[in-house]
Amino acid sequence: MNSTEWLLRSVQSVSKGLQFKRNDAAATTPTKVSRPAVAGVSAAAVTEPKKANGRSTRERLGAVLKHKEEALSPRVLRRTLLELQSVIDKQVSEVEGGRRARNIATWYASATPEQRRDAWLLMSEQFAPNAEKVQAARDHYEASLGTSEEGQAEIRLRRAFVSPRTRLLQRFSAFPEGMRFLVDLRAELLPHLKTEKRLLALDSELENLFSTWFDVAFLELRRISWDSPASLIEKLIKYEAVHAIKSWADVKNRLDSDRRCYGFFHPRLPDEPLIFVEVALVDELAGAITPLLDELAAPSDLSKATTAIFYSISNTQTGLRGVSFGDSLIKRVVETLRAEFPRLKVFSTLSPIPGFRPWLAKHAGVLIDKLNDKERQTLGVALGQEGAATASDFLAAADKVSQLDEKSPVRRVLMHCAADYLGRQFDNGRPLDPVARFHLGNGARVERLNWAGDMSTKGLKQSYGLMVNYLYDLKRLDKYRGLLAQGKIPVSPKVEDLYI
Repeated sequence: MNSTEWLLRSVQSVSKGLQFKRNDAAATTPTKVSRPAVAGVSAAAVTEPKKANGRSTRERLGAVLKHKEEALSPRVLRRTLLELQSVIDKQVSEVEGGRRARNIATWYASATPEQRRDAWLLMSEQFAPNAEKVQAARDHYEASLGTSEEGQAEIRLRRAFVSPRTRLLQRFSAFPEGMRFLVDLRAELLPHLKTEKRLLALDSELENLFSTWFDVAFLELRRISWDSPASLIEKLIKYEAVHAIKSWADVKNRLDSDRRCYGFFHPRLPDEPLIFVEVALVDELAGAITPLLDELAAPSDLSKATTAIFYSISNTQTGLRGVSFGDSLIKRVVETLRAEFPRLKVFSTLSPIPGFRPWLAKHAGVLIDKLNDKERQTLGVALGQEGAATASDFLAAADKVSQLDEKSPVRRVLMHCAADYLGRQFDNGRPLDPVARFHLGNGARVERLNWAGDMSTKGLKQSYGLMVNYLYDLKRLDKYRGLLAQGKIPVSPKVEDLYI
């Protein structure tokens, strides 16, 4: 997409919103207020139609009394808005603006959840781009297309999109704890987005800023070892999201001589890993998680290690959702490992299949119908049925995975279904399984399905104990990405043979 197309598309939604606001304003009878308007809030703005989730901040700023469900009174809301506006006052320096932002953050720390929500609404609704400037810049840009003025018009349009909200959030990032404050604020904000659409603008602004501030160019890759500070190891235990760390002996095993753990760190959050990966150095492709987590097992002989198994990748900051640096982490770790261990040739994951069981519960009947007559009959006999196998009986038998031997028809069909799920199922053009989506998007391929890979309660609940290896073939990453872009999930011949 060229610059012209990007700009035209980016203003479409804004211009539509402006038109809706104009139509709404034309259909609404203005309400007079008997007090001076708060800076940045005109009397006309107070007439905005009532929102489904309560009054807008524009209405509340022009009111006298607060409604029962509102946390801040109109008077306190006006004072809070003035304090927020003072942060980006053009007459104050960056340092002073940061100091004022820090004062607001101090208030926020002791505020109730409802009061914090009011602060979010102010930031979202009262610090938007200037509608008239955006419309004028757009008109100028469209009129300048193909002329010598096009470049200057593009600059003007880009500047028009820069909102006071951007400058406000930048000032919050200026004081030492500011980045931590903003990341935590967004983490608290995210669960409210489904029911409170007015907060979407603030969330989008934060995500865009974080994508710049947390670009991988500014991140440091650091190894986390048993010699790391205890406070850092405690965070490893806290944030582990794939295979819970049960004890200090467990974490020590994961940081042993035949293991590696690496994390990305940001200069403004120096002691906080943003994401980390745990790696086992072994001599073959791992098919089960239990041996890797065995605290009593002797360390592997590193001189014989040919394979690096990425068995856990955990994001630690909910507030950075949507900021992607997992793929860069894997690439950097591969480079680091190859430099330290030249014998390493295979780089693979041992991954969960978190969406498989719920998906199969909905589609088991369709998949059984796809079996040929002999397979359906064999499955029916195994399930104790004279006729065709039913989905409910199959799912009930699949629950007894520990009793299914290698020749079990139920086991074979379960493997068929898992291969179909990982290799053929899409959601809006992307692999259906979230873990598959991540690794396949980074250029891996589905390499091998592993029976009884994770027999923990969590593993059984997610995927009947099945796990999968995603292979990172360094010479074919671009090829596999290309296949995925064409709507074809790259899989190994062994997985393809399992298709129904």
